[in-house]
This record gives sequence, C-alpha cells and structure tokens, in this order.
Amino acid sequence: MSRRVLFVHQGFPGQFVRLAPLCARQGWEVVALGMHAAPPLPGVRYCRYGIPERPRADLDELLTGLDAKRLRALGAGNAARQLRDSGFTPDVIVVHPGWGESLLLREVWPQALQLHYCEFFYHPHGLDTDFDPEFAPPADDWQLNLRFKNATLLLALADMNAGVAPTRFQRQLFPTHLQAAIACIHDGVDTDRLCPDPQAELVLDGEVYRAGEAIITHVNRSLEPMRGIHSFLRALPAIQAARPDARVLIAGMPARGYGVALPAGHADWPSVLQAELQGAVDWSRVRFAGRLDHEQLRRLYQVSAAHVYLSYPFVLSWSVLEAMSCGVRLVASRTAPLAELVLHGENGLLVDFFDTAAIAGSVLSLLAHPEHYDDLRARARQTVVAGYDWQRVCAPRWLALLRRLADSRVAPRSV
Repeated sequence: MSRRVLFVHQGFPGQFVRLAPLCARQGWEVVALGMHAAPPLPGVRYCRYGIPERPRADLDELLTGLDAKRLRALGAGNAARQLRDSGFTPDVIVVHPGWGESLLLREVWPQALQLHYCEFFYHPHGLDTDFDPEFAPPADDWQLNLRFKNATLLLALADMNAGVAPTRFQRQLFPTHLQAAIACIHDGVDTDRLCPDPQAELVLDGEVYRAGEAIITHVNRSLEPMRGIHSFLRALPAIQAARPDARVLIAGMPARGYGVALPAGHADWPSVLQAELQGAVDWSRVRFAGRLDHEQLRRLYQVSAAHVYLSYPFVLSWSVLEAMSCGVRLVASRTAPLAELVLHGENGLLVDFFDTAAIAGSVLSLLAHPEHYDDLRARARQTVVAGYDWQRVCAPRWLALLRRLADSRVAPRSV
C-alpha cells in the first residue's frame, strides 16, 4: 500500500525542497500545503491556503504575533479539511510548527503521525536577543515577547510524535523532556555539485573573479548584525590597508532580516556601516552583489580565497556548509552554531564575533599564505561530506524515520 505524506510550511518548500520530491521518487503520494506561491517540484501536489480574515489592528503588540498564527492555523485547517474531504489522508504530516499552521491538523487527521521540524526555540538569555551589547533588547518586556513567541510553538509541540532538528545546537534549545523525541538530521548539502574547482570563474556585470586571486567573500540571506555584517565591514580598513589588491564580494539582500530595527533614516544595514566607515574603506573594492542564483553562489565559493561567516547564537545557515563543501578557507565566529561544525586550525579559523582585529588578522593570514591552509580546505570539505551530504548521509536518515512513522501503529499523543 502506498504511503502518504503531507508537508506543511507557510513558505514551502523551505527546508523540504529536497525531501518532498525524494519521497515522491520513493513511490509516496506527496501533497504540500503552504501560504505562498511555490515552484513546482516533481511528484508533489501543492495546495495553497488563504487567510480567512484580515489581521486585527486593535491588538497589543504582544498579541499581534499570536493573532497572525491563529489566522494561519484557521487557513491551513480549512485547506486540510478540503484535502480530507477529497479523499486524502496522510500517514505522516511533516510540518514546521513555528507559524501556527499545525494547530488544527490533529482535529482534521487524528490518526496521522506528526513529524515536526524543530528549527529554533527562544530563550531570554544566551542566544540572539541579548548577545550583542551594541543593540539592547528592543523593549522592557522583551522577555515576555520571547515567551509569547514560544507559546504557539509549545501548543504545536503537544501534537508532535517525533521531531527533527538540523543540528545538535538547535535540538538542545528545545525543552529537555522533548529532546529525546527529536532526531538530529540536517537538510543536507549536494556535495557532488558543491565541490572545489581551481579553474573557477565568476562574472558579475562584466567584472571577473577567478580562483587564485585575493578575493574575500561573505554570504548571508540578509546583510544584518545577526549575521555579523557590522563586524565584517569594520574589519575591512585593516584588511585593505595591508592588501590593496584584495577585492571583497558580498552576496545577500540588504534587508533587516531577523534582527534589530534599523536606525532612523537608513534603509538597510550596509548603508549604516558605509556612513560609519566613510573615508576608512575604499568602497570601489567592495561589491555588494545582492541576491545571486545558486550557480553563481557555487562559483563565488569556488573563487574565494577567504570566506567569512559570522553569526549570533542562532540557526546555522546553509551557506556556511555549502562554502565548506566547496573547500573554502573559512574564518568563522566562535559562537554556538559553529561549535559542532568548526574546529579551530583543523577545518577553519575561529575568531571572536566582535574582534574586528582578529577577523582582519585571520583573513590576512589566509591571503598571505594560502598554500599553508590547503589541509584546512580539504578538511572543511570532508567535514561536510562526512556529516551533511544529502544523498549519502541525510536522505537515508530522513527516509528511515519517515518509513518508521508511516508504518507505525502507535496511537497519536493526547493533548
């Protein structure tokens, strides 16, 4: 009998971009539910849900996030009922519980087992919110804000039969009594495609970047303090003074992202830092490339002479794993997300997130003696191949877990 799986993610495919079509190739009937338009994936039937009413404008700020999740729960619940009435009943529901979409799914399909993607659980101390002394917590009630962010997540987790976290760091953030039910399986990296290429070239608007040149790279979806854009750019004066031949290539969108609000009068964080560092940085040697497609990103990693990845204690970015798979010489922040990935001097160089002199010094060392760090590059790639390769490591683990759940006759948890 064919197994059936439902993927639920407001921004589908999100983290399920490889997993959903893999299930289809294994002969599963695969349906996905999301709020936004999604690219077609082979073998996946995608259904969009709508918000049944306008968000309320008269709520306290603490309650606006809860109301948004209430509306997503209603929209996803309505779409789920339509799927049920059309004859679709999943064996397993794979859902990201962070946006409230799963809250009514147990009512629609009481016998389906729920596998939750456990990405992040907020804490008032020791993580992203109070990490950076330059940016104080946003309000006096910020601790209550975090608890409200966790409120609907905890409601969702009451229906969880099993969970998956992409890293051990992210798993250990969840309540202790839930961690035994959460497996550690990453979303996976295509290490066959993302590999070193000593002949690589990247051309952007006629400007050519070649492997072997003094090219410093930095990549994040949003160029924001949470991902260290301020520390990285503040390291550039020392780097440029020592290496006038070096070019800096930054990929990512100049958006607020997850972090703190922008200062008045600024549209993005790069403009804030450009104003601060005016006269200290030669911006003609720095290219903000914006959003690159994945092929361009692959070439960016391959031409990099020194790749800088910085992060608050938060979700680990795909980009650093992809960069390591391509064999970059990595400079990374000594913060919790990197602790299980990077060993200083073995597969990368670790620096204090705020120490711009150390960031600059590490980058300059990589540029001055690239041949001394060939083993570092090889071990960076091997780290990803051994622990994060999609085809050989992550996909088999995901499939084994899904098959075990689909074939299980364990009754769902009662709330």
